Amino acid sequence: MTAELLRPAAAEFLRVATAVTDLGAPTPCAGYDVRGLLNHLLYWGPWLLAAGRREDPPPGGAEAEAGLVGEDWRAALEKQTETLVDVFGTPSAWTGATALGTTRLPASVVGDMVLGEFVLHGWDLALASGQELACAPEAATAVYESAVLMGEQARSMGVYGPEVAVPAAASALDRALGASGRDPSWRS
Repeated sequence: MTAELLRPAAAEFLRVATAVTDLGAPTPCAGYDVRGLLNHLLYWGPWLLAAGRREDPPPGGAEAEAGLVGEDWRAALEKQTETLVDVFGTPSAWTGATALGTTRLPASVVGDMVLGEFVLHGWDLALASGQELACAPEAATAVYESAVLMGEQARSMGVYGPEVAVPAAASALDRALGASGRDPSWRS
């Protein structure tokens, strides 16, 4: 079950994210430096939590105007990540339908998004800061399958970039990266 993959993926994500020191470093996530990517994570986390809890989305402005990376960003990211794991670590969060803002979708899709945030953005932050992301093959495979399933829609919404071709024998993580529009060989 994908919910079981969240806790180790979140722990690795936090290990990488909280070790970041250069907020201005470029990331493989198109259009984001480290500060921008952290802001993205802190902005969308409450939306994902609201979807998992079947609550209304949080009020507020646009992501670009949020400015959520203050002095306490590590503590805020840790708390948000732990809460996401608590909410999506239960099977009921993955069943039925929910809403992400005004969009109705299967709750399992939102759960897949949470896992994808930990794995894909964990990788983005790892490369931006000279670290490596240790990702369980099962988690990478789940993210790959989700990226393939949601790929065209995610690309049309600007969430994913164009698919990057990777060899068929590539690791599950590299296949997930390519499916989400990331180049596994990216270096800053």
